[in-house]
Amino acid sequence: MQAWGMTDTGNVRRMNQDAYQILLLKTGQLLAVLADGMGGAKSGNIASTMAIDVFIRDVQKHAKANMTRLEMDRVMTAAADQANREVYDRSRLAEEFEGMGTTLVAALIQPPVVCVINVGDSRCYHIERDRIHRVSVDHSLVEYMLRTGELTEEAARTYPGRNFITRAVGTEPAVLSDVFFCETDTGDVILLCSDGLSNLLSSQEILDQVRRAEDRSVCCERLVGAAKDRGAPDNVTVVLVSLN
Repeated sequence: MQAWGMTDTGNVRRMNQDAYQILLLKTGQLLAVLADGMGGAKSGNIASTMAIDVFIRDVQKHAKANMTRLEMDRVMTAAADQANREVYDRSRLAEEFEGMGTTLVAALIQPPVVCVINVGDSRCYHIERDRIHRVSVDHSLVEYMLRTGELTEEAARTYPGRNFITRAVGTEPAVLSDVFFCETDTGDVILLCSDGLSNLLSSQEILDQVRRAEDRSVCCERLVGAAKDRGAPDNVTVVLVSLN
């Protein structure tokens, strides 16, 4: 496996509240985590960084080699719960942290199985040779309206409330996370991104950027560059894992 990541402030924001980490665990799995913080001038950045640090620490504590799907689910869910508790507790310590929170999406890769967990609207995609599949489901108002037929895909791209999320890490004492699994083959790609990318590029456009790259190591730069070419009003973060 090979992995790369890139985060950019974008064309408008002054501060980058996105964060990511990629780690090869001692147990042999690769863990990739991405978070998109929200809150005041400083607290969004603290929420995203802290959530990732706590999440990784907890996964490292409980992961073991050759886990079953159920074990992977339990490890990832417990880590998300712990991240939520610690971010929430921090948010209550000072007024400047009040209301802070973050999205979280993570992939625990134990080929051929990938376990994905998400809270909020940061996404995970599974890219095969000629097709792309969104693994995660957004916890957002737009996603709800799409599923109930109140919005079309085209209308959703410009809907004023498209950035409103219905779940976040750290905003409540407890949070409900979703866990998904996918099976991969050699040559597949797992891609995590913040909504700074997915709000600007369609799934097909993300696939096209990855397919056109002569070297997988430049995919993150290509994707971030494409978002910035379209204005990048938000922070943009991409993590890409290639299953060689």
